[in-house]
Amino acid sequence: MIPVTCLAGQKVALFGLGGSGLATAEALVAGGAEVTAFDDNPASVEKAAAAGIATADLRAAEWPGFAALVLSPGVPLTHPKPHWTVDLARLHQVPVIGDVELFSLQRRAEAPTAPFVAITGTNGKSTTTALIAHCLKVAGKDTQLGGNIGVAVLTLDPPAAKRHYVVECSSYQIDLAPTIEPTVGLLLNLSPDHLDRHGSMGNYAAIKARLVSGAEMAVIGIDTEPCRQIADGLESDGTLVTRISQAAVPARGIGFDGKALHRRMPRFAEASFDLTTVGSLRGRHNAQNAAAAVAALTLLGIDDAAIERGLTSFPGLAHRMEEVGHAGNVLFVNDSKATNADAAAPALAAFKRIYWIAGGLPKEGGITPLKAYFPRIAKAYLIGEAAPAFAATLGERIPYEISGTLDVAVEHAAADAKAAGEEAVVLLSPACASFDQFRNFEVRGDAFREAVAALPDVEGRRGETR
Repeated sequence: MIPVTCLAGQKVALFGLGGSGLATAEALVAGGAEVTAFDDNPASVEKAAAAGIATADLRAAEWPGFAALVLSPGVPLTHPKPHWTVDLARLHQVPVIGDVELFSLQRRAEAPTAPFVAITGTNGKSTTTALIAHCLKVAGKDTQLGGNIGVAVLTLDPPAAKRHYVVECSSYQIDLAPTIEPTVGLLLNLSPDHLDRHGSMGNYAAIKARLVSGAEMAVIGIDTEPCRQIADGLESDGTLVTRISQAAVPARGIGFDGKALHRRMPRFAEASFDLTTVGSLRGRHNAQNAAAAVAALTLLGIDDAAIERGLTSFPGLAHRMEEVGHAGNVLFVNDSKATNADAAAPALAAFKRIYWIAGGLPKEGGITPLKAYFPRIAKAYLIGEAAPAFAATLGERIPYEISGTLDVAVEHAAADAKAAGEEAVVLLSPACASFDQFRNFEVRGDAFREAVAALPDVEGRRGETR
């Protein structure tokens, strides 16, 4: 835990007592703050009270006495309308901040030179965050991984001069972190997302830009126009900007040529990093994630040999193009996180002969946007509520069966792929939500792993026989 001593002796209002909110309350109390916490969910309030956190309805609180309102990121700050606590805070001129801001304040107070890498973007944040942290650990660095990736940032170890922090930041968190100043700030890409919470694409882009505008050094993906504009603006203001691309090799930056990353960064030797043998980084989208990681690691002074070791040993993230086993020439890949067509596209683009398991609770548009990838599909195995609609889209062009359930689909896909005698992949990339048959995409991915492990002659991802 990071005790938040920078607010010691001060009164702090806190709203939102989910996992990160409760962790934040505990960190504030440990640092000596006088916390009054609340949540619209009575069960969360009871849980906090049982943990020793002072709770009270903030509607009746003495707001002029609060030094800050600490808001959980999931609580609306501006759109569709501010939460009632935000209205009360603004009425009494109380700053509204979040846990990432508290981390930033505490780092600045305790160990301002502690390397701090902050990652944001519409897509790829979690993979890039995990990859950077993995490479730093491989290089022997004291590394702390947290933020939006699922580990509350204030549960990490306290700041120390040589302790490296790798923190994934959502737009919600950045909006609540007005003084965030990472050593290296990464902005991967921008496309319309969370507009219900930010009001417009312009507001969304401006919030994301804050992370890199406050950084000592910025790494920015230039494959989307909003990011190119942000990169140009920061560079004109004197910020050191490293451009990355999955589509080309920038004259000054890091890019991908379809097989390898090429680094052309001022003040650093040119270098290349082969990705053809790194299964966990398949696809151009993962090449961009890897380019971002290489840029950040280079700026942090990590040597190329350690970067190479980190890239080649990266296991990937669970449920995101996760290699879970193989049997002869057949690879089994868990991409359960692909809960819509756009999310499934990278996996379909990454493989040439696919036995595709798809379906679940359908999203608007179905799989029509994926037609460009249909020639890669040897056969489809359809499950869940979406099966009839997906079958209609596949029509007579692509062989398919309505398997119904995931275990049946795995068994039939594995048998067909093995009988074909060619290199192939059995791919779970559902292009659907899971809720018709599974509690969430994680449970669906775990079920896929279990079904694969039950097959004869399956070995682990690294060739480890079960």
